[in-house]
Formats: sequence, structure tokens, C-alpha cells
Amino acid sequence: MSEIRMEIRFHGRVQGVGFRYRAKYMAQSLGLTGWVKNEWDGSVSMEVQGREQLIDKLLIGLNQDRYIRIDWMDSEEIPLKQERGFSVR
Repeated sequence: MSEIRMEIRFHGRVQGVGFRYRAKYMAQSLGLTGWVKNEWDGSVSMEVQGREQLIDKLLIGLNQDRYIRIDWMDSEEIPLKQERGFSVR
């Protein structure tokens, strides 16, 4: 399976609820690479790379947390990068 890289902006109750560290833990467990960070407007940005099915699994898992509430996501596919691991910025 080929890999893709997605740039995603999450809106809703996504800051102050452990979103970034849950994303990091889940991404690492799925073998995905990239990063996640809080934005000044209360949203969270993420770049994530891996097989599309695994990225979908990450997004489903993030939306099932009882403290996190994702109201909507803006996303687009972007070029692949050479990197290792998944980090919180």
C-alpha cells in the first residue's frame, strides 16, 4: 500500500483535553509519522503520514474520546516527507 500525507486542522473542543498527546500515542501505535500542535485560535493542526486506512483509524480513535469533541476538520493531501516518528510541537 502506498503512503499519503495529510494536513488537517481540527476545530471544536480540541485544546486542554489531551488531544495532542492522545494523537501522538495513537499515531505511534499505528506506525504513522508527523506532528501535531495547538494554534492560537483554539484549533489544532496536524500533519500525518502513512497508509490511508491507518490515518482513518487515527481520526476515528480521536473522535471517540469522551473529552475531545471534533466539530469539523479541514484537510488536504500534501507531498510526502522523509521523517521518523510523531511529535507534539
